[in-house]
Amino acid sequence: MGGFYLEEMQKSGKWDIAYICDSNEGVRALAKELSPTSIVTGNEDDIFNDPEVKVVGLFTLADLRKIQIDKAVRTGKHIIAEKPIADSIEKEWDAVHAAEKSKGLSTVNLYLRNSWYHNLIKKFIASGEIGDLAIIRICHLTPGLAPGEGHEYEGPSFHDCGMHYVDITRWYAGCEFKTWNAQAVRMWDYKDPWWLQAHGTFENGVVFDITQGHVYGQLAKDQSHNSYVDIIGTKGVCHMTHDFKTAYVELRGVNETHIIEEPFGGKNIDILCDLFADSINAGKLHPQLPTLRDSAIASEYAWLFLENSRKNDLPAIGDHETLEQIWERRRTMSEGYGLLNKHAQACSGICS
Repeated sequence: MGGFYLEEMQKSGKWDIAYICDSNEGVRALAKELSPTSIVTGNEDDIFNDPEVKVVGLFTLADLRKIQIDKAVRTGKHIIAEKPIADSIEKEWDAVHAAEKSKGLSTVNLYLRNSWYHNLIKKFIASGEIGDLAIIRICHLTPGLAPGEGHEYEGPSFHDCGMHYVDITRWYAGCEFKTWNAQAVRMWDYKDPWWLQAHGTFENGVVFDITQGHVYGQLAKDQSHNSYVDIIGTKGVCHMTHDFKTAYVELRGVNETHIIEEPFGGKNIDILCDLFADSINAGKLHPQLPTLRDSAIASEYAWLFLENSRKNDLPAIGDHETLEQIWERRRTMSEGYGLLNKHAQACSGICS
């Protein structure tokens, strides 16, 4: 992820990339090529101890983020973090409390909040065109990251990826979860579920269902995916789907109908970086940006849904031999879903 941030910060003109940190010597060499004016180091304390550094970007795996958030708070830095913000919910809440007591600003890459399509849909809901919000349905199924490929500190698929959808569902509802029930499957006899569906209610009575898994045709000759959002009101409906290149939005209200196709926008790192730069200049976090608290809440409920699924029938379907075939295919793929891209991992430490 550090590579994505570096690229977008360099484009924006609002950032001076003072340091790049990575523990890998080869990555440090590539970082120097990509950002010749930056100091490239293997020691993160070089960054935290530099009083000229105003912002740190924490793009490592989750097991290191709590330590780095503590250092950032102690040295008075503003924080951009990947999610989850630690490798356990207890540490996440410790990080939240530490950041909220500090004078610095902090945000997390819950990228769906910065997407044009979700903000457009939410504005349409607020206009009253679909009546009262009643049902939120979100599905995200791709081949994606296979079990055992990495991100172990981030948890199983529904936590690592699915917490984005937990967060955006809560964002739409505008209040907290009240009830839930989850069903999951241990695909290919892997130790953790790699597909999960959760449904339930919010405190305001809105009903939700979330389906997520990186199980969608891993060995299919021609891979595809199934991603959509359905927002159902008492009078109208909003629908969104995408092909990772273009997002297609249907807004069907009582007075207005809009059919919109625009570029998907990816992970919206450019928007996050621009809004955070503006926030620092204004001395106040932009209301569109998620907080560390938002991340901890989404993480906690993703874990709760996973825990609930283990109390229900948790079948194991498929075998390890198939999983080995998936690993081998993904090692040799040049294009596909969720591939571990070496360039994207470059500069995966701290940019400031």
